[in-house]
Amino acid sequence: MTKKVWTAGLAIIGDEILSGRTQDKNIAQIASWLNVQGIRLAEVRIVADVEERIVEAVNALRERYDYCFTTGGIGPTHDDITVDAIASALGVPVIVHPEARAILERYYADKGGLNEGRLRMARVPEGAKLIPNRMSGAPGIRIGNLFLMAGVPHITAGMLDALTGQLEGGRPLVSATVGAFAPESEVAELLRESERAEDGISIGSYPFFKDGRVGANFVVRSEDEDQANRVAASLAGKLSEAGYEPVEGGI
Repeated sequence: MTKKVWTAGLAIIGDEILSGRTQDKNIAQIASWLNVQGIRLAEVRIVADVEERIVEAVNALRERYDYCFTTGGIGPTHDDITVDAIASALGVPVIVHPEARAILERYYADKGGLNEGRLRMARVPEGAKLIPNRMSGAPGIRIGNLFLMAGVPHITAGMLDALTGQLEGGRPLVSATVGAFAPESEVAELLRESERAEDGISIGSYPFFKDGRVGANFVVRSEDEDQANRVAASLAGKLSEAGYEPVEGGI
């Protein structure tokens, strides 16, 4: 029986990412977190603050993968339209979540209280549950296989922490790295043979340039640590036999 591989898609939402004004830091932390949960990040889309674009991206990702995550666009300002877009994608109305409102009332009690903008952060698609946010009060949102999170990386991290252990997944991928002064083009067939030798193995190749010489790190990935180490050791031996100088630990 074929073992299920759990997958996720990610939509990074925000004009500031596309303009280059803000550099995204969430892809790496979400991908790493998902791997620990036994879920593989399979696709990332960066989407402007335009409702139809968000709807299009989210519908594609939530249908294609087991989980769909979004970051950005759930704040207090007029251009934070992710909640409205998700509600539109799901065909449900937007409501003010009573628990979210209570959380925000407590959080802002000594900060001037709730105003119209702050209350926007209590809006959710009908039927949604909340993702706790210990950093800034305003919760994330989960509905079906969708998870709406903040765009600010340290707040995203807190929301991921709150979700740890709550999603169904498989085994995390582990990796072993083999470094060598070996141009990719010269060892492509050797890499293919090593990857095909055992099921459940993938090998990525990442070139580097050091001391005037070209080399590459070859990263062996598997759900089985012993298998990853075994294939990496075999690959290292084959590269050495072919006359390529090893680079201990990679670069």
